[in-house]
Amino acid sequence: MTTPAYSPGLEGVPAGETAICTVADGLSYRGYSVGDLAENCSFDEVAFLLLHGELPSAARLQEFHAGVAAARRLPPSLKDLFAALPKWTTPLDALRTAISALGHFDQDAADNSHVANLRKSERLLAQIPVAIADQCRIAKGLPVVPARQDLSHAANFLYMLRGEEASPAEVKALDVSLILYAEHEFNASTFAARVIVSTLSDLHSGVTGAIGALKGPLHGGANEKVMDILLATGGPDQAEAWTKAALARKERIMGFGHRVYKAGDVRASILKKYAAEAATVAGTTKWEETADIIERVMAAEKNMYPNLDWPAGRLYHAMKLEIPLYTPIFAMSRITGWAAHVIEQLDNNRLIRPRAIYKGPAPRTVKPIAERG
Repeated sequence: MTTPAYSPGLEGVPAGETAICTVADGLSYRGYSVGDLAENCSFDEVAFLLLHGELPSAARLQEFHAGVAAARRLPPSLKDLFAALPKWTTPLDALRTAISALGHFDQDAADNSHVANLRKSERLLAQIPVAIADQCRIAKGLPVVPARQDLSHAANFLYMLRGEEASPAEVKALDVSLILYAEHEFNASTFAARVIVSTLSDLHSGVTGAIGALKGPLHGGANEKVMDILLATGGPDQAEAWTKAALARKERIMGFGHRVYKAGDVRASILKKYAAEAATVAGTTKWEETADIIERVMAAEKNMYPNLDWPAGRLYHAMKLEIPLYTPIFAMSRITGWAAHVIEQLDNNRLIRPRAIYKGPAPRTVKPIAERG
């Protein structure tokens, strides 16, 4: 029997077909480059594009926004659950639990038809920011802030989190980051969701599993490590020496390198401008200077370039968002990509069941227990 070709981590192995996204020659969602979308669209428009396949007209966008905004609420019992969680529960773990619980309250939960999955997807798009903000405030002993239906996705999230409206610049910066995080082909969490629903499981189960995959620092958790790295350097004066010493110790510098993008992540270059602008407003430009030095060292020493997590971690820090919220914000955006892939998988389903290359003992027989050594 011929041994099939093997690629560790399935690197470079096509595992399915999709019309949602491609990372070939950059990154595009349904045919539109991510740079074009970030410059000319809101996250609300991009969410519609990913879920429905086309950019919306003004009238259709208004209808979509109204439907999503009306779903910005949680069952009261979910807020009780947040209050009952142990104090050490992370926001991402709380969100994972919330998604699973929300499946019990969604009357479409067991319906895997295309239209039902779209309804569930739009509800989750609305509910996830509410869950993040409510859990954050409840954990601090603060009253929850009711959602506002007149605000955009990004603006409403910041309002619920803080209890006051964010500046237009902050809303725009967060909006762009959500666009850039929204979708990325067969990444670990998206592929996990597709594997789960390929068994004919449901959307909420797929998204719950996706969040479990997102938790790892080699995927979504990387943006939470960015400020740890920058703070560890001590600032721009020590950044070069610190980075070279870390590389000499074979330490991994989170926020650099990508399984797909070997010459740099286009998303990082787009968001870098917003991180720099936010740092200027916040008075934290020393960390932008530090980041620039680390980038130069990494390029020269390792031929490695920033991925999206590198500027995102700095942007969220300048916006005074707490580090444990960074990966939940990723999920708040990526729900659009996860849901689009779940729908695509179920619309033309085939069970995902790969093979393994066996490396264990050769065939052998069982000896009676008395004869075993």
